[in-house]
Amino acid sequence: MVLANPLFLFTLALVPLLYRYMLREGPERTAALRYSDIGYVAGAVRVKRNYFATIFGLRTLCIAILAFALARPQLEHGFETITGEGIDIMLALDISGSMQAEDFKPNNRLYVAKQVVSDFLSRVENDRVGLVVFAAKSFTRCPLTLDYDVLKSMLKDVDIGMIEDGTAIGLALANCVARLRDSRAKSKVIILLTDGVNNRGEIDPLTAASLAKAAGIRVYTIGVGKEGGAPIPVIDRLGRKRYARNPDGSLILTKLDEDTLKRIAEITGGHYYRATDERALDEIYKKILKMEKTAFEIRHFKHRKEIAHYVLPLAVIALLVEVILVNAFWRKIP
Repeated sequence: MVLANPLFLFTLALVPLLYRYMLREGPERTAALRYSDIGYVAGAVRVKRNYFATIFGLRTLCIAILAFALARPQLEHGFETITGEGIDIMLALDISGSMQAEDFKPNNRLYVAKQVVSDFLSRVENDRVGLVVFAAKSFTRCPLTLDYDVLKSMLKDVDIGMIEDGTAIGLALANCVARLRDSRAKSKVIILLTDGVNNRGEIDPLTAASLAKAAGIRVYTIGVGKEGGAPIPVIDRLGRKRYARNPDGSLILTKLDEDTLKRIAEITGGHYYRATDERALDEIYKKILKMEKTAFEIRHFKHRKEIAHYVLPLAVIALLVEVILVNAFWRKIP
């Protein structure tokens, strides 16, 4: 057991002050009647002593319990060190406008990708995972962590429109490399999911792939979408769903640069996968989980359990007992 706020134990310094106060307020100082012969009240001396000792004890107990509760006693389970098999994984997720395409019916590509990634996080164990999202720019949504619940929560809030539209694949890769560069794990992996062509960002995808290779990072690329592309839904000013069109009126279809994605995977020693539906995408993430893992040491800190609320009722009971004794058995005569 540990105390979160041990300084509150100094509240016990009030006990001597309580003792002095009770001496001043004792029966011999407050008696309204004086006797020339104390033979009639000889038995009252024992009652006075019992009264003083009991009330002082109850009040002292109440102060001690309150001080102990304010100090926030906690049951600490400590921590344990576990040696497991794991890898460091950065997920790069495309959130450009084309991810609204609905060829993964009844939902769009981003919705399905988020569901599959969430399921992937439910299957990993002892693997540090982080998340980078990208469109015209890239930013880290969550750094490498073992807290998958936090990562799932952050993933849930990811949506199209968070970043200016575009597809900066090279920038996203470079961002992931920066996050994995200082990792001690021997197995460092980037899983890049996109449905477009690199058209934004200052870093070329193949240059970023060379950086990943130099840092010993394998990149697994996933191209999303059915062959031939799909229309891109947009919402007009009246809130109606329309599909993006070219100036000549033809539908704008998504385009996937498979050659670049294959080349990225080849440079880094990874693999390229094409996901044309939700089931295929789920199978891809399962395959990646079967990669070789590296042993490393993890320290799992266990939670502390607050127990102050278990002792506070004792203070209430002590106060109730004092009230009953003073008002029922040791009532003062004015």
